[in-house]
Amino acid sequence: MMHNQEHQCDVLIIGSGAAGLSLALNLAKEHNVIVLSKGPQSEGATYYAQGGIAAVFDESDSVASHVEDTQIAGAYLCDANVVQFIAENARECVQWLIDGGVPFDQIDSTQPPSSTPRYHLTREGGHSHRRILHAADATGKAMQTSLLDNVQAHPNIQLLERHNALDLITQDKLKPTTTNNKPNRVLGAYVWNRNQETVKTIRAKFIVLATGGASKVYQYTSNPDVSSGDGIAMAWRAGCRVANLEFNQFHPTCLFHPDARNYLLTEALRGEGAYLRRPDGTRFMPERHELAELAPRDVVARAIDYEMKRLGADCMYLDISHKPAEFITKHFPTIYDKLLTFGIDITQQSIPIVPAAHYTCGGVMVDTEGKTDLEGLYAIGEVSYTGLHGANRMASNSLLECVVYACSAAKSIQEKISAVDYPPALPQWDESQVTCSDEEVVIQHNWHELRLFMWDYVGIVRTTKRLERAQRRIALLKQEIDEYYSQFRVSNNLLELRNLVQVAELIVQCAISRKESRGLHYTLDYPETLESSEPSILSPHITF
Repeated sequence: MMHNQEHQCDVLIIGSGAAGLSLALNLAKEHNVIVLSKGPQSEGATYYAQGGIAAVFDESDSVASHVEDTQIAGAYLCDANVVQFIAENARECVQWLIDGGVPFDQIDSTQPPSSTPRYHLTREGGHSHRRILHAADATGKAMQTSLLDNVQAHPNIQLLERHNALDLITQDKLKPTTTNNKPNRVLGAYVWNRNQETVKTIRAKFIVLATGGASKVYQYTSNPDVSSGDGIAMAWRAGCRVANLEFNQFHPTCLFHPDARNYLLTEALRGEGAYLRRPDGTRFMPERHELAELAPRDVVARAIDYEMKRLGADCMYLDISHKPAEFITKHFPTIYDKLLTFGIDITQQSIPIVPAAHYTCGGVMVDTEGKTDLEGLYAIGEVSYTGLHGANRMASNSLLECVVYACSAAKSIQEKISAVDYPPALPQWDESQVTCSDEEVVIQHNWHELRLFMWDYVGIVRTTKRLERAQRRIALLKQEIDEYYSQFRVSNNLLELRNLVQVAELIVQCAISRKESRGLHYTLDYPETLESSEPSILSPHITF
């Protein structure tokens, strides 16, 4: 039997990427914080982010331009107030990262320390100006490393590796004997220690979901294995609304190679002049959009998908070899070295590429402080729906959203925390009615089936018939997985599969409800874009 342990903290943060670590550092001066990392501390989407973080640092640029570019990329489904809020706070929050030691590239790194640094700004798809700060082509790694160093050095932060959050514990779930008019509140979480296979109960005044997205629901993804929609599923089960989950961003350019797994090729390559080519070497993006290779990601991904299907080709090609070799190796050293291991010299050869699921634009509904529908529960980063991304995320706005919302959520929590008592002792995890599974193959089979039909039926191009077919299969899978979960002890694959099938159901329901094509959601049955549109909002209190 698993031994249950109970822990207590002011704030429990579930997730250890840019959002979670930034929030922890903003809170830890006055409060004790526990951060959960499902895998190793550095594992997550942040670490693998190559491009950069968007902010207005150039005098020729403006917040208004950043706002307009974001709205255009988001197919005008973005929340105007939220876009303005994030763009206005971008520079201050990026400066916080700089002050914390993130080594963004400078134009002249030999400047004396007393001088004001000038940062090298690159341009990516959808941006009308150069406004992307970066650390060569490994910005996420530089951010994650810097934030981790600061977190590990802080006495008020405890970072627990290989700990999965199973579910949130709420006041309603405790079924109090006396009724009151207080709103439902989150009190803690059940957490599985993957190393010891023990379940902990962690109670906290506030809990923050910073678990990232759900791109692992697809067969092909640029994301690491931890991106399994855990926070979205837990929040839904706890009674929170979700929105816009039909907008799954497929990154246009992931390496197509039998020995490569999920290797993303940054949009900055196209920002610095790389071309997309057919197998015969001809370009096709100038035929599809006035910005050619710098068109928004949804346009580029559909163009690649169209050309592959039209030609019956396994892949298209990304080519920057027309640029000087010294320029390529200086700006993209990580990609250059990585591709050499696969026998591809990008200074001389084009790169075989395919689109892959990359970013979840929808998620748990929050306000500009990161608050969800559930009292005491916040959600920040890719797990959340803030309204910033609309129908399509613009490049390098994601890391920005993480840091801005980490700051705003921290301020909100600090203002409220003194008036909140620690929750009482919580019920221990009960596994008295379950046994160890001797049918792990069931999980593996369901896992592969889910990800394959999501790719086939809920991918870059959709139809109502495909979505309904996916919906029927999800209903059967969900029933089978729920039965399995009630009978057997937890495992990492079972926990992730349970969450993924829940998120898949929500993605399909959002997609079916949208009777138009907009941004990342393209359906052959409704190819036109409506004059006006609203977010697709689902409530767990409404049966569908």
